[in-house]
Amino acid sequence: MQQITEQQIQAMAPNPAANTNGKKISQKGGFVRLEKSKDDTFYLGECKGSGKSNYITTADFIDAQEPVLRCSCPSRQFPCKHGLALLYEMLAGKAFGDCEIPEDILKKREKKQAKAARAESPEGQDGLEGEKQAAKKKTTSKSGGAARIKKWKKQLEGLALTEKLIRELLEAGLGTMGGTATAAYRDLSKQLGDYYLPGPQRLLNRLILEVEAFQKDQEESHYDNALDVLERLWTLVKKSTLYLQEKTQGQEDQEASPLYEELGGIWKLSELEELGSCKKDMRLVQLSFWVEYDEARREYIDIGCWVDIQTGEISLTCNYRPIKALKYVKEEDSVFGAAQVGMAALYPGEGNRRVRWEHASIGEVRAEDLGAVRSLAARSLAAEAKAAKNYLKNALAAPVLYRLLSFEKIGLVDDALALMDESGGTILLGDRPGLESTTDRLRLLPWGGLLEKQVLLGGFYYDRQDRRLKFWPLSIVTEEGIVRLLY
Repeated sequence: MQQITEQQIQAMAPNPAANTNGKKISQKGGFVRLEKSKDDTFYLGECKGSGKSNYITTADFIDAQEPVLRCSCPSRQFPCKHGLALLYEMLAGKAFGDCEIPEDILKKREKKQAKAARAESPEGQDGLEGEKQAAKKKTTSKSGGAARIKKWKKQLEGLALTEKLIRELLEAGLGTMGGTATAAYRDLSKQLGDYYLPGPQRLLNRLILEVEAFQKDQEESHYDNALDVLERLWTLVKKSTLYLQEKTQGQEDQEASPLYEELGGIWKLSELEELGSCKKDMRLVQLSFWVEYDEARREYIDIGCWVDIQTGEISLTCNYRPIKALKYVKEEDSVFGAAQVGMAALYPGEGNRRVRWEHASIGEVRAEDLGAVRSLAARSLAAEAKAAKNYLKNALAAPVLYRLLSFEKIGLVDDALALMDESGGTILLGDRPGLESTTDRLRLLPWGGLLEKQVLLGGFYYDRQDRRLKFWPLSIVTEEGIVRLLY
């Protein structure tokens, strides 16, 4: 089945109302028949409508990057809500029967391909035909540009609404979010989806969850977390507003910014390659793997932590599995070999960037791979800790910065584990909330040699309860192999 995301569907919608109505049609079981072609390029749905006859809706994926939606309904919107509903059926992983591609669709494809061929030929650029093609391209370009500007302005409206909420909260205090006010904030969160703002929407959901938890148990940690989320949301709103204002004014294209994803953009591998965000012939070794659950996003995230044995750069693979589609999205698992990747795309951002590839060959981790990883580990704990502090103080930074550290010894300090480097510098080891304790597993290691003169993969993070920087241990890399504390 063709892969599609909710953000892509939202971007195709002519307006937020059409997107909302399309989603409702899918959720309420509006389709009585779903079919697709064997080559997976054509989808058809028969949808119940307000008239006597059902509507026939199709999605043509002959160009997977720009699917064409068609519908027999009388709506003047393009695509209509029924076409969007068909995409939501695909997103939900509904079962589609087999069908042949209709003759009229095949003819339309041939006609489109013929036009494209004429446009690319030298003759097609001459005379009246060439002028027609040029005029059509110009009109399409203007139309696409106008649609993008319209979407950016809609996003700016949503950001202004969010900024107003934040100011009200700062003036009244977070304690005022209780009771009936929480329901109003949840309504606003739903609205942010209509404004194409998935990033602010997730943060607002996280803020609501923390405040509700604080009201139940009065634990100050929830209040501190809520303030942290509020700061992150404020920073995202301010930076995103500036980012979109510059784009609507036709200033320098900044789509290489991480804000592009926060505002609903979906990176394609080809786009990242054009931006120079791809690397060729990479050899990557997965050092750790774990699964997190994000309540605000309502999805599980399978996270792999990989090291580039040429540079020592630590990157992450992320597989998102929404609760509503768990049985349709395959769960990833640990990879205990080395991946030889012909072309890998690195997402924009700082710290540990997300990496993605389409094809890789998995082989054994060789002794020279382990030697390369160990040689690339940082030896100065003080320098790494300083860099981590500078990174983590950015409100939009990820909460953890993963690094390879060469250590002299890991031992007990007042019943807590600490790491010491060769110069005598130390840092306490700690566990990430909500995940299995890796420090407990360190204490259970059968061979004491694993805790001396080895290399540790872990993550710097700020422990709010103890109010200090700590290091989260994940894997020990020895000359013989990798000892994983999470897998």
